[in-house]
Amino acid sequence: MATSKLLIASILLCLLLLNLAEAADQMESTKAAPSSTSGKIDCGAACAARCQLASRQRLCHRACGTCCARCNCVPPGTSGNRDVCPCYATMTTHGGRLKCP
Repeated sequence: MATSKLLIASILLCLLLLNLAEAADQMESTKAAPSSTSGKIDCGAACAARCQLASRQRLCHRACGTCCARCNCVPPGTSGNRDVCPCYATMTTHGGRLKCP
């Protein structure tokens, strides 16, 4: 009985260690992915997607293009999601309003 409990405990411990090793490997691969693709993004396409529902298309594209060129990042979707790109989210105009759409 004691040996079967010891065997079950050792199997569970091995499974736990295997799970932790896989999680650590997955964390390393996700950290390495942005550096391998860290180049300039296509600001035109990203801003076209961001501004597709804007009522003032030219203004939106111009502001988004400036923000994208400076930050190399455009949040996904047509609005919101500013937490994805902190640089984009904090850029302001001279009047103190948010610059980026």
